[in-house]
Amino acid sequence: IDLTKSEGELLKALYPKTRYNIKLAQKHGVEVKVSTADKDFNTYLKLYFETTKRQNYHGHNENYHKQVWQILKRADMARLLIAYYPLSTNRYQPLATWMLVNFKDTLYYPYGGSSIEYKNVMASNLIAWEAIRLGKKMGLKKFDLWGALGPNADQKDPWFGFHRFKQGYGGKLVEYVGTYDLVFNWPLYWVFTVIDMFTPFKIFLLKLLRK
Repeated sequence: IDLTKSEGELLKALYPKTRYNIKLAQKHGVEVKVSTADKDFNTYLKLYFETTKRQNYHGHNENYHKQVWQILKRADMARLLIAYYPLSTNRYQPLATWMLVNFKDTLYYPYGGSSIEYKNVMASNLIAWEAIRLGKKMGLKKFDLWGALGPNADQKDPWFGFHRFKQGYGGKLVEYVGTYDLVFNWPLYWVFTVIDMFTPFKIFLLKLLRK
């Protein structure tokens, strides 16, 4: 997403459904806060692992996220966005959270999580829009939403929901060379590669590793 455009231009570039969902979240009183507090990082972890479990995909363990957070936060390169839903006058429930990372002129969205509760208030749509606004406020030029499918995405692809969500913000689809593993221990690497092919065993192993 080109952050050098005006906020009005960026809003106009959104898909109509995305723009509608943002306004719906605002109408429901959802508020998005920026934070670098460790107590809010715990909220992020909770929602992140709720999401990986619910959607059945492999995520990095808690120690990995803590390392990323602590190292990049000290360098002023990481911050959290948390979307809160008002339950009453003084009670707010976090519904979605993103970790945002900035490097040079670009803002990145590598990780996030959401609650299954109050899905109808579209908190994730608002948090994405506020991430765009934050990037502009920081004087950055680009917002990289990380992964997406190709230009002719298959609606039956298990990742199509993520793709469609990001597509709604009117960004440009860019293809890079890809990501590759740098292997230091080949025997162990092949063991984990085989394990990754068998989802039930993989989930069992991840639970053991987290303990």
